[in-house]
Parts: sequence; C-alpha cells; structure tokens
Amino acid sequence: MDLFAEDGRGETAADAAARAAALRAEIARHDHAYYVLDAPTIPDAEYDRLFRELQAIERAYPALRSADSPTQRVGGKALAQFAAVRHRVPMLSISTETDTEASGAFAFDARVRRALGLDEDDAAVAYAAELKFDGLAISLRYEDGVLVQAATRGDGETGEDVTSNVRTVKAIPLRLLGEAPPVLEVRGEIYLRRDDFERLNARQAEAGEKIFVNPRNAAAGSIRQLDPGIAARRPLSFYAYGLGEVAGWTLPATHTEVLDALAAFGLPVCGHRAQVRGAEGLAAFHARIGALRDTLPFDIDGVVYKVDALALQQQLGFVTREPRWAVAHKYPAQEAVTLLRDIEVQVGRTGALTPVARLEPVFVGGVTVTNATLHNQDEIDRKDVRIGDWVIVRRAGDVIPEVVAPVLERRSGEPPRFVLLDKFPTCPVCGSHVVRGEDEAVARCTGGLFCPAQRKQALLHFASRRAMDIEGLGDKLVDQLVDAAIVKTPVDLYRLGVLALANLERMGEKSAQNLLMAIEKSRGTTLARFIFALGIRNVGEATARDLARHFGKLDALIAADVDALQQVPDVGPIVAKCIAEFFAEPHNREVIEQLRAAGVHWAEGEPQGSVAGALAGKTFVLTGTLPTLSRDEAKARIEARGGKVAGSVSKKTHYVVAGAEAGSKLEKAQALGLAILDEDGLRVLLNETDTNA
Repeated sequence: MDLFAEDGRGETAADAAARAAALRAEIARHDHAYYVLDAPTIPDAEYDRLFRELQAIERAYPALRSADSPTQRVGGKALAQFAAVRHRVPMLSISTETDTEASGAFAFDARVRRALGLDEDDAAVAYAAELKFDGLAISLRYEDGVLVQAATRGDGETGEDVTSNVRTVKAIPLRLLGEAPPVLEVRGEIYLRRDDFERLNARQAEAGEKIFVNPRNAAAGSIRQLDPGIAARRPLSFYAYGLGEVAGWTLPATHTEVLDALAAFGLPVCGHRAQVRGAEGLAAFHARIGALRDTLPFDIDGVVYKVDALALQQQLGFVTREPRWAVAHKYPAQEAVTLLRDIEVQVGRTGALTPVARLEPVFVGGVTVTNATLHNQDEIDRKDVRIGDWVIVRRAGDVIPEVVAPVLERRSGEPPRFVLLDKFPTCPVCGSHVVRGEDEAVARCTGGLFCPAQRKQALLHFASRRAMDIEGLGDKLVDQLVDAAIVKTPVDLYRLGVLALANLERMGEKSAQNLLMAIEKSRGTTLARFIFALGIRNVGEATARDLARHFGKLDALIAADVDALQQVPDVGPIVAKCIAEFFAEPHNREVIEQLRAAGVHWAEGEPQGSVAGALAGKTFVLTGTLPTLSRDEAKARIEARGGKVAGSVSKKTHYVVAGAEAGSKLEKAQALGLAILDEDGLRVLLNETDTNA
C-alpha cells in the first residue's frame, strides 16, 4: 500500500490509517462503556455513524482491516466444523456444596482450615466470593493484548475452537486495554440476560424458528453455531472469573486482585463479588445474593467461594480433578405447581422399579418439566400423592425434578391411592414378577438374568473377575454388544463368533480372538463362582461359597425353600427370601439351563458342614500390601480355615493383618486395641490352624 497516494478526495492512505486507528479506539471505548459498564456515552445514531465511517475506510483500504477491528465481529464464513483445542491449562470443574443452608459455607471453611492445618485460634481465611453464572464456560486467549482464540470447556482437557463466534460478542474486547502480557488466557462465562433472552425468543417465534428453553441453552447453542452471522445476531454477554495460561506477567497475590486487573484490561467482571473472611463472611454473602437472586438480570444457580490468596490455593492443590480451594454453593431448588396426570415406572440397571410422575408440562428451574421422580412407594405414601392431584414440583439441586407434595386444597374428591405392586405386579419391561422386601422401600424385578433393563449390569457382574472371570469384557464392550442386540442374556456370550466381535468399534480380530479364548476358559468354573455370577441380590462371594459348600449341587440349591436356605451359616430370612425369589422366577431358571447346555460346568459333590478349625468364628480385616501374598490369596487361606474377612474394622474384629502403606484401618485397629498381624504373623496363625485341625 502506498501511504502517500491520494484517493479521489485528496486523502492519503496514511491519513486513512490514522483515522481508522482513531475510530477503532473510539468505538472500542464506546463498546466497553455500553456492554461492560452499562453506561453508554453516545447516542446509538452517533455510534452507528462512527461504525459506518470505519467500514467505509476499510472498504477503500482493505489492508487496514485488522483482526481486532470492530467491523470484524459480524459475519464471516460459515464453519464446516469446530477444530479441537487442547487447553494448555485444563479447564477443571469445581465441587458442589449441596447443603443450601449457611451450614454449607461453614462446612467448606472447615475443610479448608483442616487442609491448611489451622487451629481454632488462627486467623480467619480470606475468600473471594462470586456468582455462579448459568451459562457456557469459555476460554479466551490473548497474545500481546489481541484476542487470537476462544475455546469451549469440552471435557476439561480439550474443547472446541469457537473463535469466529466469540468475536461477535461485543462484551468481549478484541484488544485489551493498557499494557497486556504476551500471553493471557481468560476464563469466564458467556450468558444471556433474561430480557435479552425474552426478546430473542420473541424474534424466533415471529420468524417461525426454534424457541429456546432457557438462557443457558440459548447461549450455548449460539456459540456453537456453524455460521458466525447467526451468533452475531444473538445478544450474548460475558463475565470473566479466572485465568488459564499466563506468560510474561507477574500475578497479583490474590484472586480479588486478579479480577481487578482483568477489569483494568477492559474485560467485564461482575460487580456482585466480595472479599470476605471466614465462614461467617461466606454465609453472609450467600444469604445476601440469595435475597437478590430473583432481581438479578441473569440466571445464577449459586455462588462460588475461592480461597483468595493464590499462594494458599497452590498449597491446597487439587483432589482428583477438583480444587480444594474452591466450591460452588447452591441455593434451594426452584418450585412450581402443575397437574399430575399419571404414574408410571422405570426399571433401573439393578431391577429397581422407580415410580415416575407424568406431569402437565411446567417451566421450573429454567427448563420445561414433563416428568419427575416419586422415588418409591414409601415416598408416595408419605407425601400422599395421587393421580389427578395438583402437585408442587421442585428441581432438586436445580437438576433433577421431583414431586414435593400435593396441593390438598385443590384435590377433587377422593382419588384412589397409588399402590405400585397392584398396578405393576410384573415387570413392565420383561414380565417377570415384581417383589418388595419387608424391610425395603424399593420394589424389584426378579428377572435379573433375563430382563432387558438389567441386561448390561447383569452381564458385567457375570463376567467380573470374582465371578466367571471373562477378561476383556468391560463396560464399553458390553454397551456395544447389548445396544447392537448381539447379547441379550449371558448365554449369548457363549454363542459369539469372531465375525460378530471384529465388526465392533475398537475390536479387531486379535482382540476378538482373545475375548473368545477368555469366554471359552470360563466354561469351566466352580459352583461358588457360578452362584455369585448369577447376581442374586444380597448374595456376595462369601455367601455364594457357603451355599455351594452347604448344598454341594446347584439343583439342590434351586429346590431349597426359605426354611432350608436359613440352615446355611449366616443366611438370614432376608437373604433366604432373595435367593428363593430368584430361583422361583422361570426366566432365571431357563437361562441357567441354557448356560449348562452351552457347556458351562463345575464340579459338584456332597453337602458339607461348616468349616471347623481354630479360625472358625474369627473375623479378619486386611489392609495395606503384604510382601508375598495378594489380598485375594490371604483372604482365600483365611476362609479355607473357617475364618471370615470383613471390609471394615470394628469392635467385633479379631485380627487386623497390616502390610505396607496401611492406612486408616490400621489406625482404627490400634485405637481399639485389636490384635495386629503382619504377613509372618498370619502365616504362623495359619500353620497353627493346620496343626490343630
């Protein structure tokens, strides 16, 4: 470009470049005043005039059209897809404090103080308290002050490149104010104000287009539009609340100062924030924002507490993938009233039947709710909920809808009570009998080996290491086999071929062959393993071994009634009833016979009495890593000599066998004064048992 060449008006390119720079700076100031400070400085008509002037200059001199120009926010080529962006600093989530009372704030403060090793006499911890926005988390990358990339959270490690769409959000500066660091990643939330949301939906309705359910969905959907022009027409807003990668900038000492610095860079930072001290300060902030919640111009679903000092944040670190130094503190769920039209049931993976209320659609907690859980029969009885009632619906934790109670003054007549077992005596999925234990709130389908609703859970348990031990048959593969209708019951595992397996995702011929070898190997098992593999409720490994030892043969076990089952050591009336109900279901017996026909076999013998010996009646707990014995080997040796192995330490524990890196179980054993053995001590005890037997 010739900077000294004149256009038809006598203006040089240099003059145009200077004017364009001035216009960009002036428009950026007005954008900041309007969209961030909510304090417009000029009339819209004057703003439009400045904008049009800049557009005209950039049309005349295309080389002046820079990436940070306000004119580049709108339009752009439609994207074929979103590129993946690897976050240099992971965008991790924070834990949620579901206790919506002030005690939730006190609980978080107590956890922080405990982790920092603070005593009661030590000073209160300083916290930064903020709002928890209900929008879309976004990461903005600025290099030398210019926005170069925007990415969604994704899975926390990898998100989607949505730069073209985010550039259309006028609240987000394309260039930072002042002396920005070489690299600054800003984390924040894109959201829609309630009034903007209502206007957007009105426009959508006028145009005959999709009506959005809530502001969050609208914000997320806007940012993930393939056409940036659509995103540009959506009135999106933004608040910054944290940092990702930073280079060339000495960080302030506190999170509060970080947010102040971001605001100085021209980024929108919510004014509803405070630096508070101790649990009392957190609770007061929670209460204050709770009182303001309905008057805020945007949706929130709680507040966020962060330890203010960055040095303390670093000291506290993370647990799994959540910071110890931050928590989201929720508010009580929002409620609405609607008509309960019917009660149906859903059958879960474990066979539990959950009653579900079918509702007249109602908008509550930001979404349209059409059904809600009633939990179980006891809850229905306690709340006295009946079909045809007007009911209060709550989104528990602002997520899961539930029926709170009927509005009794609106009840018409005396509608009949809902009795689950009367309406659903058999499973609505498989037709097996439905039973409810005397001491249980939940009704269950008895067709565990047959029921499609329980199929995945039953197969995973059947194949587990302590059951049939089919190596390679994990969650994802079971999902594929069931979803493709290749496997319906455990019998189908023994009918699989290489071709059916090799066509599955991530399953080549070699993997298929390995799995088939594992399935073939599992045909030969033990009676105890097979009983455990059936997945009978309340029958664990130890009970399965006791049943196998007591009855010797599977047919004898199948034929046993409740009284006979209670003759087995440690089998009480509840467990006996579960076993009897399982074998009483024809569907289960049919699957067992099919498994036998498929070649699944085990050695059978005569009934045996309970194991005698010096360890009979003794309870052991294993903790830590033993030098030579695995946990399973030690457990098997103890049980072979009549002892029992428990998972937790109590006053009823006789011995604790402790290896390397023994933790809280050893400490509890020492506090209770229990006998503690190492591996050598256990071997001595086992040898003594052999000698005395």
